[in-house]
Amino acid sequence: MTVLIVEDERTLAKELAFFLHQHNFSCDVARTARAATDCLAGGSYDFVLLDLGLPDGDGLQLLAEAKQNELTAAVVVLTARGAVEDRIRGLELGADDYLAKPFSLPELLARMHAITRRRFGLHKPTVRVGGFELDVQQRRVLHAGQEVALSVKEFDILSYLVLHRNRVLTRLQLTEHVWGNLPDTGFDSNYIDAHIKNLRRKLGQFAEPDFLETVRGLGYRVKL
Repeated sequence: MTVLIVEDERTLAKELAFFLHQHNFSCDVARTARAATDCLAGGSYDFVLLDLGLPDGDGLQLLAEAKQNELTAAVVVLTARGAVEDRIRGLELGADDYLAKPFSLPELLARMHAITRRRFGLHKPTVRVGGFELDVQQRRVLHAGQEVALSVKEFDILSYLVLHRNRVLTRLQLTEHVWGNLPDTGFDSNYIDAHIKNLRRKLGQFAEPDFLETVRGLGYRVKL
């Protein structure tokens, strides 16, 4: 999943990006409100980790403006402010959760997983699809108790399709989710097509993955 870290403290921003990268998140960092606005205007994110005390503006104002512009990313407010009023205001503006600094990185990750489950209507971390069991948190796919050996990118694509089950996702949407925004390397639909082909081959060694559909001219869909 893709994350925008909006944090002016350089050390903390690097620590967050490094930790999340280890857990297979793709991260961009913005250290000012202006930079964050530019990132949100030009990219698609699954999460925004938002500091309130930015050098050129208030994070709550940034959140309000982003929501007015139909921000779809989940927002976790990270701030040293401890006032109840700030927490309430952030949640009222559309934040999904709130962590006061200093905070535990594993706790942040657990909260992000919990937000993902809520947003996609999951009551537990595992999803059953076509005889397979996908564990979103442990990043494993099992069939009859046997693990299917998927690459990091293959799992990312499959899990994103499963979370958005019954919805067609374009190749560009999948590319942005898995690789992040690609201003330097550009977009190539072959990235996704090749990984889908490998996914079908690997899943097909256990059972026919007929739930993984190609929607001609549009993209791919997991149909449940």
